[in-house]
Amino acid sequence: MTVTMTVVERIRALDAQGMPATQIATRVGVHRDTVAKYTGIDNFSPRPLRKPFNAGTQALAGLTGIIDGWLDDDTHRPRKQRHTAQRIYDRLVDEHGYTGSYKTVQRFVKLRKQAAQGPTDGYSELVWPAGQAQVDFGQATAVIAGVTTLLHLLVVTFPQSNMRYVQSFLGETAECVCQGLRTICEHIGGVPTMMVFDNATGIGRRHRDDITESRLFAAFKAHYRTSARYCNPYAGNEKGNVENAVGFLRRNLMVPEPAAISIDALNTDLLARCDALGARDHWRAKVPIVELFTADQQALIALPGVSFDPVRYETRKADKLGRIQVEGVFYLPGPAYHDRLMTVGIRHDVIEILDETDTPVMTFARIYGEQSTTVFSPGTLLPALKAKPGSWSHSPVRAHVPDPVADWLDTADNRSRSRAFAALEDATAATDYATAMSAAQSLITGGDDPGAGGLGMLARRLGEGIEPVASVTDLSVYDRYNTGTATGTVSVKKVGA
Repeated sequence: MTVTMTVVERIRALDAQGMPATQIATRVGVHRDTVAKYTGIDNFSPRPLRKPFNAGTQALAGLTGIIDGWLDDDTHRPRKQRHTAQRIYDRLVDEHGYTGSYKTVQRFVKLRKQAAQGPTDGYSELVWPAGQAQVDFGQATAVIAGVTTLLHLLVVTFPQSNMRYVQSFLGETAECVCQGLRTICEHIGGVPTMMVFDNATGIGRRHRDDITESRLFAAFKAHYRTSARYCNPYAGNEKGNVENAVGFLRRNLMVPEPAAISIDALNTDLLARCDALGARDHWRAKVPIVELFTADQQALIALPGVSFDPVRYETRKADKLGRIQVEGVFYLPGPAYHDRLMTVGIRHDVIEILDETDTPVMTFARIYGEQSTTVFSPGTLLPALKAKPGSWSHSPVRAHVPDPVADWLDTADNRSRSRAFAALEDATAATDYATAMSAAQSLITGGDDPGAGGLGMLARRLGEGIEPVASVTDLSVYDRYNTGTATGTVSVKKVGA
């Protein structure tokens, strides 16, 4: 029988007074054996709560040596290809007819692994000087312009203060890293003295003592006079602060999914919300994080007078269709550039096409991942359609033309099509493609030929926000100049109005 320490104290006190065990049992209200038990104990010093035991000795009889052999062999294998308790259990069942439970195997393996731990196992608590940062990527979804989008979150933390910042991108390339770091550095007013990166980021990687780094990030470091270090593979403790921050920021800033009109707008909001999180107390120091962050800011490298432009320029030759391939995606500046050597400016969000004189030709939204169709701007193909109107039926532009305009072009002859495409080309140059198409649709709906004239004027009026209004002219004002007395109104349709 187990009794409280208060009862034990009474039993031993009465025993010290010389009271017989039977009387003690009656007075205290316990069994005589309980009295004998507690009066016979010589040492009441606290002992460990858990009793040592040899897990699974009987159930694993004859198999413990086999398990030990497998575990010993694991020390010479890669960490991610070593036996788990589940794998050992499966092998015992399949290869040795084991009929015991998985829990028995699990306890035995756990004890064996604990016994094999040496002084070099485990982790060391790291001390981070002020001004040093850790950088890593995470993922989360957000609603951008009404579309649910998977974003890659560039997280920068300062372990000394636990201050955390995040920027979102569509990828994890060197351009994304440099853009995000530049934005955060300009926001906090300086550059970290040292940045520790995961081995899988797009700026570089480490294999043993060999480090391969992207040229763009090397230029970034030189521009800001900072340095970087890459973690050993599987050494997560080297950047544990930022790995925790990835989950923390995802839970606190991305739940529920934020909505924004653009990624740039979302990133602006994220910076402000990260600043607000700095008002929380540090988990250990019990003072606001932003106060500790002051030491980080004082240690930062001063920003140079000129911001770094995170762009990568490469040379590409356009194919016979005028397409340029960048990272597996085809971009079409236009047939006029076929077989020409072009310069491509690769940024985190756009692809810039420049001609042989480095004059900008076209800018496209950058596509990440696989894209089965060519990326193009419909307006750039209008000159080719003007010259070859017979290709209209199979042109990729057709999918970007309003139905009334497409129906009109389908039934028009090649000469009329050519005039219409010429008018659309001029109107697009004066305004933009969407406005030009709206003007063409308005004319066709009114029964006019978009190539007969007036398309450009109507497009400019639409672009300026001047809605064309069909007018009704009252001719009676001219009656006083006539000898007759006829009066009336005549509807007049103004071409281009």
